[in-house]
Amino acid sequence: MALLTPAEMARADAATIAAGTPGSVLMENAGYAVADDISARHLQGTRVAVVCGPGNNGGDGFVVARVLAERGFIVRLALLGDRSALKGDAAWAAGRWRGAVEPAAPDVLDGATVIIDALFGAGLARPLDGDAATMVEAINAAGRGGAIVVAVDLPSGIDGRTGAVLGTAVEARRSVTFFRRKPGHLLMPGRANAGRVIVADIGIPDRVLSEIAPTTAANGPGLWAAAWPRPSLDAHKYSRGAALVASGPAQSSGAARLAAHAALRAGAGIVTVAAPADAVPVVAGTKAAFVVKRCDSTVAFHALAVEERLRAVIVGPGLGTDADTVRFISSALAGPAAVVLDADAITVAAGVRDDVFGPIRSRRQPVVLTPHEGEFRRLFPDAVGSKPDRARQAAAESGAIVVLKGPDSVIAGPDGFAAINENAPPHLATAGSGDVLAGIIGGLLAQGLSGFEAAAIGAWIHGEAGTVAGAGSIADDIAEAVRDVMRAGLPEEG
Repeated sequence: MALLTPAEMARADAATIAAGTPGSVLMENAGYAVADDISARHLQGTRVAVVCGPGNNGGDGFVVARVLAERGFIVRLALLGDRSALKGDAAWAAGRWRGAVEPAAPDVLDGATVIIDALFGAGLARPLDGDAATMVEAINAAGRGGAIVVAVDLPSGIDGRTGAVLGTAVEARRSVTFFRRKPGHLLMPGRANAGRVIVADIGIPDRVLSEIAPTTAANGPGLWAAAWPRPSLDAHKYSRGAALVASGPAQSSGAARLAAHAALRAGAGIVTVAAPADAVPVVAGTKAAFVVKRCDSTVAFHALAVEERLRAVIVGPGLGTDADTVRFISSALAGPAAVVLDADAITVAAGVRDDVFGPIRSRRQPVVLTPHEGEFRRLFPDAVGSKPDRARQAAAESGAIVVLKGPDSVIAGPDGFAAINENAPPHLATAGSGDVLAGIIGGLLAQGLSGFEAAAIGAWIHGEAGTVAGAGSIADDIAEAVRDVMRAGLPEEG
């Protein structure tokens, strides 16, 4: 599940070479991996254009071209720059290519069924311009016209660390990368540009990961399978966990109802909704499984939030942005339970950061913050860098687990470790979807999971539920689909 930045990948290469594997062997293996992927999907005689850059990514491309030509493909190879300027392993790979080397110009793509992008890969450090940008645009035009574009390592123009587009970037159907994926394969817009990503073994041993100690991973069962909630045979509702959701008035109680529904579906044994008088009949009429308690004051909420049997409190969805919400937050943080702060709670916390972050840092039970980008910028205005970097800074500053939401949600802890979620479908982009996520996380916290585990598993369940709900779904459908995800269990369990 580990993700390596381009700098970390360079360290993995260097450590492998220092241990006795020549760089040329790694390049040969990389080129074969791409050629094998092409050969498995296309017949001999297929026309292939390989576009090489001036560095090692281009060297990989020379190997791809040579192997495919040996296998009966019709190959044209174009090089950006002069062949005489190639150095090291790239020069070695170019020397083994016996075909023509054409200038990198759009006409080299004419008639190609498959286009191999071996221009720059993950090592790009500046925006593309000039001939490089022209070639990228030509590749994309050919791809939109039906050619299949395959990127070597990472689509050229995508920052391997941040996923950002540097000037312009190749839009690949597939990407073949080596040893481990990069953050740029998962972070938007890199995720969209990379297409389906294949990870190939090129001879780098797994033991180098212990030397690199990467702090970023892909979010999925391989990261947290052991923590997946499995109720025991003698479980009862309180052993499975009690959760409390704060509701706003009737007209805005839908968010709390979605969160409560999702918390139950995620496995909480009992969920209580604290609702003002006008919302009580609305909430009670939504799900018979909800326990509804009238709560007309911050004093009444405080009494509920500090109950000893409580395991998780969700504050924010549809609650409002007045001073009472600040008091609700304070009561939740003063109690014994884990806390999820979402939506309106994050908005008001931006104005009283010290009053919120101080208690978070001093408490034993975890707090999970679930901001979208706009909320995040208001709450953490000084956070800079890539999405994982910003989430890490926010977690360190607040003491909370931070879920920076989006199609590439990042879950980060105060210890600096971050996971990037990759299973979120576009169907999740609907009003109330974030309330469902807050509820899922709260339901998992109620079952005793750690803050990071609940946030990471919650983001994954949310993505799976969006896929189950499918196109045309609304937040209610996503919350209901959590049941199907929990029933199916982890992929390894079948």
